Amino acid sequence: MRPGVVALASASLLVLGAAPGGAPPQPLPARMADTGGGSQLITAVAPKAGSTSGTVTWWDRVDGQWVKAGSATARFGAKGLVEGASRKQGTNTTPTGLYGLPYAFGSKAAPRGTAYKYRRVHRDSWWCQDDDSRAYNRWTEPLARDCRAAESEHLISYGALYAYALVINFNYARPVKGRGAGIFLHVKGRGATAGCVSVSANAMKRILKWADPGRKPHLAIGTMHGPTAITRY
Repeated sequence: MRPGVVALASASLLVLGAAPGGAPPQPLPARMADTGGGSQLITAVAPKAGSTSGTVTWWDRVDGQWVKAGSATARFGAKGLVEGASRKQGTNTTPTGLYGLPYAFGSKAAPRGTAYKYRRVHRDSWWCQDDDSRAYNRWTEPLARDCRAAESEHLISYGALYAYALVINFNYARPVKGRGAGIFLHVKGRGATAGCVSVSANAMKRILKWADPGRKPHLAIGTMHGPTAITRY
């Protein structure tokens, strides 16, 4: 093989994440632009932007290497995935990007061994999604006076879907009205979501037992290729 061809082949292997010489590909987190700076990471990957299903995998960084701790099938928004910075509320799309995980919640008690701050859902627990409210994209208990019930989620009414959940720090720290509210990692139902990422109840329990806030876990959402490829985040 000519020297130029060898160089081209080596470069192609590096782009795909494989080392020269036929070594196995690097773990997904090792190929990402950013993993949040902690030693735990959850990746949620869809085949393409229009997909409504994919895979959630959780990883530990051990002795400088990323090691898979578990994985599960996942569902995404009914309209697929879209760049988080340009997402619009009410579009049934899942925002791509790298996000922190502020706290967990659920209508059931936290699984034994959960280290995350865990908030129980009660009859008067709401998540405000009203653009005109000061409580936009926040848990409010009871419902804030300036937050319309028709523009909010009554958390208890979601039953098994919110048995266990993690808040995704999308549009949360400094909410931008109209970008979207109430994006969670939660228990999946029969179909796609309104923009959240969902996995089985068993997977949610495993994730909550695994997640250690002291290790700064983040969630990266993206596609396998293209402008919203997870390796960009």
